[in-house]
Amino acid sequence: MNKYFSVEKLKYVFYTVSHPVDGYYWIRHTDKGSVLIALVLVVLFSLSFSLNRISASFVVNEIDPRTVDSLTELGGVLMLFALICISNWSVTCLMQGEGRLKDIAIAIGYAMVPFIISINLATIISLFIADGEEAFYFLILVMGISYGIIMMLLGIMQVHNYSLAKTLVTLFLTLVAAFIIIFIGLLLVDLINKIYGFFYSIYIEIVFRV
Repeated sequence: MNKYFSVEKLKYVFYTVSHPVDGYYWIRHTDKGSVLIALVLVVLFSLSFSLNRISASFVVNEIDPRTVDSLTELGGVLMLFALICISNWSVTCLMQGEGRLKDIAIAIGYAMVPFIISINLATIISLFIADGEEAFYFLILVMGISYGIIMMLLGIMQVHNYSLAKTLVTLFLTLVAAFIIIFIGLLLVDLINKIYGFFYSIYIEIVFRV
């Protein structure tokens, strides 16, 4: 279990947040990261996002809490996380990237920390601000999201040993690959539904004729 989750690996998450360049470098070359911790952070991000939509003050939140489905949102976040990791891995395999799939997952998962902190802090702050003071709420969110995106960028750059320009190109191609995967997935689902409908109609025909 210590291979995947330990106090030392947990401490390294915060080292990576404060020193992203060095942190991601050693994650790639010494296996100091943990996929399990990365997944936990993604789950915490999803729960924090749902909590924000449920609990943030009406001053900044117009969403009806009764319409928020945390489990559905968690499933969507996990699917998006897997899609981005697989898309980036498939692209970087063709572009001499050095990072493994687990390194990509860790790089993205650890970048959730600024998101988690900023969303929860903004949720708490929203309970104490008045109308017209929304700027404080959105400033916290923008700062957290910006730093999280920077961490992702540095993480991908370090684990693949890319230059900044090549990293940006890779991220663009990752989005393209993600759309291709979604398109192929939708085609497969449609094909499976049609095959199922075909055999089901045959089954119904046999049942009624017999």
